[in-house]
Amino acid sequence: MIPVVVLGAGPAGLGAALQLARRGFDVTVLERNTAAGGNAGSFEIDGLRVDYGSHRLHPSCPARILADIRSMLGADLLDRERHGRIRLGGRWLQFPLETPDILRNAPRSFLWGAMKDALWKPRPKADPPSFASVLERGLGGTICREFYFPYAEKIWGLPPDELDAEQARRRVSAGSLGSLLRRLAGGGRRRYYYPKRGFGQISEAYLEAATEAGARVLFKASVAAVEIDGGRAAAVRTADGGRFPARHVFSTIPLSVLGNLVQPPAPAAALRYRAMTLVYLVLDTDRFTEFDAHYFPERDIPFTRLSEPKNYGLQEAPGTTVLCAELPCDAGDAVWQAAETDLLALVMQALEGADLPVRARPRRVVVRRLEQAYPIYARGYREHFDRLDTWAGGVDGLVTLGRQGLFAHDNTHHTLAMAYAAVDCLTEAGGFDRERWGGYRREFESHVVED
Repeated sequence: MIPVVVLGAGPAGLGAALQLARRGFDVTVLERNTAAGGNAGSFEIDGLRVDYGSHRLHPSCPARILADIRSMLGADLLDRERHGRIRLGGRWLQFPLETPDILRNAPRSFLWGAMKDALWKPRPKADPPSFASVLERGLGGTICREFYFPYAEKIWGLPPDELDAEQARRRVSAGSLGSLLRRLAGGGRRRYYYPKRGFGQISEAYLEAATEAGARVLFKASVAAVEIDGGRAAAVRTADGGRFPARHVFSTIPLSVLGNLVQPPAPAAALRYRAMTLVYLVLDTDRFTEFDAHYFPERDIPFTRLSEPKNYGLQEAPGTTVLCAELPCDAGDAVWQAAETDLLALVMQALEGADLPVRARPRRVVVRRLEQAYPIYARGYREHFDRLDTWAGGVDGLVTLGRQGLFAHDNTHHTLAMAYAAVDCLTEAGGFDRERWGGYRREFESHVVED
């Protein structure tokens, strides 16, 4: 059998492993952590399964991928109605947005400003265009100033005019007032799929299915080097001395990390990631609110989103609920290094200021940190990405894919689509159709994140 080594056991890596094993390849997955899922995984706190932030499987998931997930999860894949809200100017709006609710509850100054922008929008000048100029041109100044710009600065840690225009296209699905109005005219709350035991159950199901199909998945296996011989991938070595020969290496780890695992190293490139500190409050109460998630674009609230996992998967845990506050940060900064007690005080104070005081006793606080939560599309990032991407594409047998491997703002169904597509490009003789992969890559460029 033709050996293929997959780096990373998140959705992309495990999705690829399952497809490879189904096609009869000799598959080994190497994962440095102790569990599957990566940033899309789940873990347990006081009897409740929680995710690394807020995750959903969107109905736009490709049909064959959704069919696989349904067959693996069965009745555990729940069909849920979204029920979130956004705090805007000190007032709450339903999310997803609904026209009657906006007209009833949005601040009057916001409504008048948006109406004025719809009639007369200045044409911001930017050469080259930026995240800020693209959105101002499409949505007008009011929506940008009150929502998108402060939210973007919290997530990515840069002023909007220092973000590349690509950030707007990949992260803002309604890029113009016309498209926004069409979405609002559709009415109704959007639905989503969610596993009964947390979002990580998707990766865990892929792990089980891939293993049953013949793939080997090794945890606590840190990659030390990717061997390149004669211009092609030859093997992967792990920190514990293991060596895994490979005809192909499918890498879902960060592209910049991969570049440092070869000799000689890949060309230098400055790709930046935004980190995330997740603060979980365990409360002695059945429920905090009826909402699955609260969004906070306002600058005076340090977190971007607050979710209540119990409201996603309908888990039964009488007398207990968990809140998850998402605090974007930079690895090594004050938030990243803060003690649990300080983070608890920060979240509690912010919730009080947002008129969401915690009345129940916090039983304890749990903190998790994600070093590479979001790729940052700073101005000029494309030059650095293309340099590494061109290098990787020039190594026979090396394929980069997934959110981290392609430095992409994507949902889980997008990363799984990448995995299935990569395996489709393998020929029966063990070759890799780069031309076909290039076509898929162009399709991936059209992906827009669904919140």
